[in-house]
Amino acid sequence: MTRLLLSLLIAASLTPAARAEDPKKDAAASAARPPSPGAHHQPRDILWAYEGEKGPAKWSEIEPGFRACNNGKRQSPVNIETRDAEKAGLKPIQFSYQPGNAEVVNTGHTIQVNLPDSGSARFDNLEHKLVQLHFHTPSEEKIDGMAQHMVAHLVHRAGDTRFAVVAVLFKLGKENKALKAVFENLPQRQGLRTDIKDFNPADLLPADPTYFAYTGSLTTPPCTEEVKWHVMKTPMEISYRQLAAFKALYKMNARPVQPLNGRRVQMFAQP
Repeated sequence: MTRLLLSLLIAASLTPAARAEDPKKDAAASAARPPSPGAHHQPRDILWAYEGEKGPAKWSEIEPGFRACNNGKRQSPVNIETRDAEKAGLKPIQFSYQPGNAEVVNTGHTIQVNLPDSGSARFDNLEHKLVQLHFHTPSEEKIDGMAQHMVAHLVHRAGDTRFAVVAVLFKLGKENKALKAVFENLPQRQGLRTDIKDFNPADLLPADPTYFAYTGSLTTPPCTEEVKWHVMKTPMEISYRQLAAFKALYKMNARPVQPLNGRRVQMFAQP
């Protein structure tokens, strides 16, 4: 959620189909493609990490533009206490997703799915285009102190400065058919990418429209604030095999939860 305004085991049986990076094509594509979490740096310029000397506690020291990671007061992710959430004032999210082509990219921090023509969603009476989604394991968000095995962050943009993210949690269970093409074609190295067709992000959404909303930040450097977060309460399912395929690439890529600092968390539930 700068150059980035909105900037998530066992896989031997999976054989991804990835194509090599074309520098000229990638340069043109990056100019047209909106910046997004996990793609702030060039493919081989990994300045920050999730552990060690380049881990979250050190992000603000890596570049001057990352100072909000430690100094910001409205950072993400957060732990959501359901009993404290305000249960009034929100409307259901109006999703207008559609099937479209998708580009699956290994960014060096996560697997990201770029979505050039997959529709939009309406937040606060303002239409936001869905531009990409990416994954974190375990889930960065916690609900009542509990994380799930994975989360997908669906990143939306309205204009150049308004960003909204929908977080969909995943627990272990049945194979997620909506993600089947993605997890069977994971680019195995940073900078590689592959294309899939007819990817429908609507199939990732739980039937229960209940969600929590708060104002936060990107969960990756530069940790830019004023990002509108919408965390779906009901988790979807992924199989052990799907989770294993991701964890073979990124065993852990979740930022720790951040202090609420008095921020309001609201909850929408179907009457």
